[in-house]
Amino acid sequence: MKTPLRLALVGDYHPDIVAHQAIPPAIDDAAAVLEQPVKYDWLATPSIASGEALAEYDAIWVVPGSPYRHPEGAFTAIRYARENSIPFLGTCGGFQHAVIEYARNVLGWQDAGHAETDSEGRMVIAPLSCSLVETSAVVELRANTLIARAYGRESIEEGYHCRYGVSSAFAAELEQGDLRVTGWDEEGEIRAVELVTHPFFVATLFQHERHALDGRPAPLVQAFLRAAAQ
Repeated sequence: MKTPLRLALVGDYHPDIVAHQAIPPAIDDAAAVLEQPVKYDWLATPSIASGEALAEYDAIWVVPGSPYRHPEGAFTAIRYARENSIPFLGTCGGFQHAVIEYARNVLGWQDAGHAETDSEGRMVIAPLSCSLVETSAVVELRANTLIARAYGRESIEEGYHCRYGVSSAFAAELEQGDLRVTGWDEEGEIRAVELVTHPFFVATLFQHERHALDGRPAPLVQAFLRAAAQ
């Protein structure tokens, strides 16, 4: 019998958050398809003071639900996954914080901020020109990337529940490093990123896990668990 994977779900669980309702069935469905047992723990952001809190896990998912109670806990989890080649998935708030963590600790933007919670610094994450609360939209994927291979195609439609995304001022900076844009909406706005120097580090502004609530598979969750099993 296969040893169960240990998965850390980093975020402040709330039963009324739709994405939080969707994540367990999305994981369970992907685990069944892969015939891979999985155990997962919800880790509240105040509980993560250092990487040691994550040492026993095979993969880390920073889940929606920002503003987090303790954003530094989310940043710690993201950095730990990035620096230790641990499979990482970020959705919505996890995407936003992954971009900020990279800006601060790789590109040297130590004042990188999130417009939802910060009043000073350079706002790497800014209000969207058009809110994406409970809407769905087409996303074009870069060919030959982790996300495109997971879906098996280069155009998808996904659902959102967010008001913030990557600022236009920072978008150009992402072309200078290893955190590459791998998904755009029809207006060219950034919707997915991958760290090309990492075995599996993918973050999306959209909430692909919601497929599970309709009884549909979540291809990116399958790819995430497959990476963890390897």
